[in-house]
Amino acid sequence: MPEPSSVHLHRGTRAVQRLVEFAPSTGGLALWAHHRDRAADEPVPTIATDGHTIWYGPAFEALTLPQQAGLVAHEVLHVALRHPQRYSELQQVVGDVDLQLFNLCADAIVDSTLSHLSWLELPAAAVTLDRLLAASLGIEQTLDKALLEWDVERLYREIDDRRQDGRDGKRQGRKQQEGSEDGKAAKRSSDKSAQESENASGQQADGPRAARARSLARGLVPDLLPGRQGAGSPEDEAEASREWRERLLRAHAGDGAHSMLRTLLADLPKTRTPWEQVLRMQLGRALSPRAEVSWSRPARSYIANQGRMGSRRMPFEPGWSQSKRVPRLAVVVDVSGSIDTTLMERFAREIEAITRRLETGLVLIVGDERVQRVERFKPGQSDLRGIEFQGGGGTDFTPLLEEADKHLPDIGVVLTDLDGPARFRPHWPVVWAVTEKDAHAEAPFGRKIVLA
Repeated sequence: MPEPSSVHLHRGTRAVQRLVEFAPSTGGLALWAHHRDRAADEPVPTIATDGHTIWYGPAFEALTLPQQAGLVAHEVLHVALRHPQRYSELQQVVGDVDLQLFNLCADAIVDSTLSHLSWLELPAAAVTLDRLLAASLGIEQTLDKALLEWDVERLYREIDDRRQDGRDGKRQGRKQQEGSEDGKAAKRSSDKSAQESENASGQQADGPRAARARSLARGLVPDLLPGRQGAGSPEDEAEASREWRERLLRAHAGDGAHSMLRTLLADLPKTRTPWEQVLRMQLGRALSPRAEVSWSRPARSYIANQGRMGSRRMPFEPGWSQSKRVPRLAVVVDVSGSIDTTLMERFAREIEAITRRLETGLVLIVGDERVQRVERFKPGQSDLRGIEFQGGGGTDFTPLLEEADKHLPDIGVVLTDLDGPARFRPHWPVVWAVTEKDAHAEAPFGRKIVLA
C-alpha cells in the first residue's frame, strides 16, 4: 500500500473520497494507486497515468466534483487494467504501435465500463466501445456484449490498418481489402485524414479503419504515459497482473449492484506464467541427472540385512548411482521467420543459463528447408545471438529434426513460426517456441510455448 500522504494530500483527494462513498469496494481500488500533483509550470494534461501513479495537473482543481470523480475513476481503471504496461508489451510483439489509437481503444473500454454511473460525469468527448466498433469496424453490438468480447489488444489489432508500416505483406493486403469494402464515401474521408496525418507527423498513413477511429479521438487528450515507470521482470509483471485481476474480481463482487464496473470485463489483466519459467521447468525435467542401476554396489537394504533374511541368503540387490552421462539439449532455429533482437537475446540468455546450471551439452541446428549449420557447445557457452533471420520463405522441419536426432538429445527446442511440415517425429520430447504473433499456429506434436 502507498504511504498515507500519497493518498490524502493531492488534488484528487475529494474525488477519491466520492468513489469510496458511492462504491466502497471498486472505488477503493483508487487506494492501491499512487497519486501525485504536477507543478503549475509543467506542460501536463489535466490527469494522466503511467500505470502506477496518477498525475494531476493544475487544471484538475477547476473541475466540478462529479467531473473530477469521473476522471479519477477513469485513471484508476487504466491502472487496474494495466493499460500502459500492456501497450509496452504489445509494442514488443508487433514493433510499431500507435499510442493515440491504443489510448483511444483503452479509453473506450474504460468509459463504457463507467457509463452507467450517475454520480460521476465523463468528459463530453468520451467515446464508448459500441460507438467505436460501429464507426471504425461496422460492428453493431450492445455495450454489455461488447465489454464481454473485446479486450484492448484485440480491439487495437482490428482497428490498426495503417499502410506501408513494414509489416507482413499478407496482413497488409488483407487489411486493405477489408477496408475497401467499407464504402467509397468512407474511403475518401479516411484517405484525406490519412494524408493529413502522414504529412503532419511523418508517420505511416492511416487505412480507413484507423482514420475513422482517429476522427473520433479528436478532442480527447491522451492520458497514458507508457514506459514512464519502467518495466519489471517478467515474473514481477505476471504477479502484478494476477494481483490486479484478483482485486478487480473481489471489488466487483463486494459492491454488487453498486459496483463501478458495468460488467466483468474481457479486458481483465491476463495472468500468464512467464515463458522463461515454463521453459526452465520443461527443460529441467528432461535434462536433470538421473539415477541409474549400479551393479558395482549393493542396495542399502541389502547391506543392512548383510545379504541374509534369517538363515537364508538373499539374492544380490543392485544399488543406484548418479548417471555419468552428460545430458544433451538440441536447439533448432528456423531462420525463415523473424524474431525481435531483444526477444532473441532473452531466449539466448535463458538457454545459456539452463545449460550452465544443469551442465548440459548443446547442439545447435540452424536451417529452413535444409540444414545450414550444425554446432556443438559446452555447457553455458552457446552463441545464439549472431543468428540472422531471413524473414520469409518456407520451412521443412523434417531434415532439421532428423539432423537433431542424430545427436541423441534428451529434449529439443525449436524456435520457429510453425509454418511448415514436420514428417519426422522424434522419440524425444519437443518444445516449439513461437513469438506472440504466431501464438495461434498449431504445433504438429509436442508442447508449444509463446515467447512474449
